[in-house]
Amino acid sequence: MAEREDAAVERFRTLLRIPTMSRNDVTLTDWAAFDAFIAALPGLYPLVHATLEREQHGHSLLFRWPGDAPTGRPTVLMGHYDVVPATDEGWQHPPFAAEITGTGDGRVLWSRGTLDDKGAVVAVLEAAERLLADGFAPREDVYLSFGHDEETLGSGAQAIVTALRERGVRPALVLDEGGAVVERIFPGVTRPIAVVGVSEKGITSVRLTVEQHGGHASTPPPMTATVRLARAITRLNAKPFPARLTETNLRMVETLGAHASGPLRAVFTRARRLQPLLRSVFGRLSDETRAIVRTTTAVTQLRGSMAANALPESAEAVVNVRIAVGSTVAETLEHLRRAIRDPQVRIEAVDASEPSPVSPSEGPEWERVVAALARTHPRAIVTPYIMLGASDSRHFTTIGDTVYRFTPFEMSTEERGTLHARDERIHVRTWLRGIDFYELMLRSS
Repeated sequence: MAEREDAAVERFRTLLRIPTMSRNDVTLTDWAAFDAFIAALPGLYPLVHATLEREQHGHSLLFRWPGDAPTGRPTVLMGHYDVVPATDEGWQHPPFAAEITGTGDGRVLWSRGTLDDKGAVVAVLEAAERLLADGFAPREDVYLSFGHDEETLGSGAQAIVTALRERGVRPALVLDEGGAVVERIFPGVTRPIAVVGVSEKGITSVRLTVEQHGGHASTPPPMTATVRLARAITRLNAKPFPARLTETNLRMVETLGAHASGPLRAVFTRARRLQPLLRSVFGRLSDETRAIVRTTTAVTQLRGSMAANALPESAEAVVNVRIAVGSTVAETLEHLRRAIRDPQVRIEAVDASEPSPVSPSEGPEWERVVAALARTHPRAIVTPYIMLGASDSRHFTTIGDTVYRFTPFEMSTEERGTLHARDERIHVRTWLRGIDFYELMLRSS
């Protein structure tokens, strides 16, 4: 067993060392790294490549594992192998060295992509290779979908969905990255919590633009383009979106509240009757709980003059907006217009995506996830939740009604803080347990 696990870890390290960094400007992407990743897979996973059908959509990969007796209810396990850019600066261990520290069950693997999302992609491949070596064959068709640009455009996943739709494929279950097994994120609950995303917020970048006559900075008008833009940002920040509790929010609170201790237990177990109080509580507990109950805005980019002594003729801000389930892009833009109250500030949505439909948190496909978690994480409380980020799975909601977002790894608060940041890492034991989870999901397909 130890030898098999060590071999799996070494394969993982091999793939982590390939710097598949996706960039918004695709002309800056090193496609040779993506080619190298794809070229490495057959040698690492020979049974997968000998048994499953593989096709390429751009640099994204789709594998089909034919079922023994398919009835038209395939399973899709998916992830993405691109990662956000990283340099060595500020990291305790170089981001693409895949170094291991510690010993035994305390070993930690440091690398960009361990959590987001090569860890899941490679764990799925390990589970499939292991089952093939054991002579296993699924009853239903299984698809493995691995995107190459989830962190930027999501074009690979969209191309795969288009291909599946044209073939009439309608998955019974889609499982992508998203939630995880976490601790101490809910007041009064000490047991681990497996948060399984049944939906995800919408996402759009909103560009705020002010255009006016420029000139020399020595004779500025009372209201320059940058001042007007700053006022718009301040007004927007002062008028947050209203808090709402969706049915998924309420079910999560009820599920976790039943396991809570302390004075808040009485509030959480009466969630439906105490919604105004709960909205207030969630708005104050943390940034994470505040984001759960409302649409959020974050100004992420600013642009003004090209010179220090010239008034800008155009000032621009980009606002990253995460749209709450139950709202829409149109409703969001209307709120921004009312908050800013200035017709000279142009407001336009870029790459807008509506919130995803809500998948059921009951029924046979939900129970497959719950059953696998009961085996790999028996102490965890399983609850539905709305994913705050965006994933490739949102494209699959157009061909399937049961789309879940869950990565079967335990993540501490500190480890979650390394996502898209320095010192991303995973405990080796955690990753190996993730392989077991995917093996159980494949066995139930």
